[in-house]
Amino acid sequence: MIGFDEILNTAILHKGSLKTVKTALPVVLTAHELEAQSDAFYLSAMTRRIFRAGLKHSVIDAKWPAFEKALYAFNPMACAMMSDDKLDELMVNRELVRHMGKMKSIRINAALVLEKAREYGSFGAYLAQWPGANIVGLWTQLKKQGAQLGGMSGSRFLRLVGKDTFLLTDDVVAVLKAQGVVNKMPTSQKDLALVQGVFNAWQEQSGLPYSHIISRIASMTAASWS
Repeated sequence: MIGFDEILNTAILHKGSLKTVKTALPVVLTAHELEAQSDAFYLSAMTRRIFRAGLKHSVIDAKWPAFEKALYAFNPMACAMMSDDKLDELMVNRELVRHMGKMKSIRINAALVLEKAREYGSFGAYLAQWPGANIVGLWTQLKKQGAQLGGMSGSRFLRLVGKDTFLLTDDVVAVLKAQGVVNKMPTSQKDLALVQGVFNAWQEQSGLPYSHIISRIASMTAASWS
């Protein structure tokens, strides 16, 4: 297994300079910053990610003010209590993207946000306390306890709100395959544990957030290892 220094040097070679590499890195919030966000913020971001899946992000983003207006500014209690009649009303609102499966996920995910807020004080506190060394465990919990948060949606939601997480993009998986960690997109708990172990090693070597190591820097090297 190659060390992180070699990955970083390859990324610099591809992009021309360390400065260029750094400008592409995503924002990672501190635990305090995650806790400071409202539960409504997290439900809104979760829902936005779900509606973005399979669609052009700019289309969803342009409609988001209408979503906020129609869905009580994503107040979790109000969304969790939505009636079937309210869902039918949303499905005829031409200002929204009308997808019943995704609309129904809002009630389920609002209940998830409320449950974690009761247990931890807020949904942000729930995310903040989760260790990066087992971020795949958080993906699994979101998938099992929420709705439409499987696949890449859980990890992309976390990235959207600033929680430190890696993403298993095609480029990142190409690097992992070249290093013999996996031979296909990791989806089983066994393969995800192997991937987490590699990322933990790189994080210890670099001291960088997982979001920086994997989602951007490692992906920049994909062509060298394919």
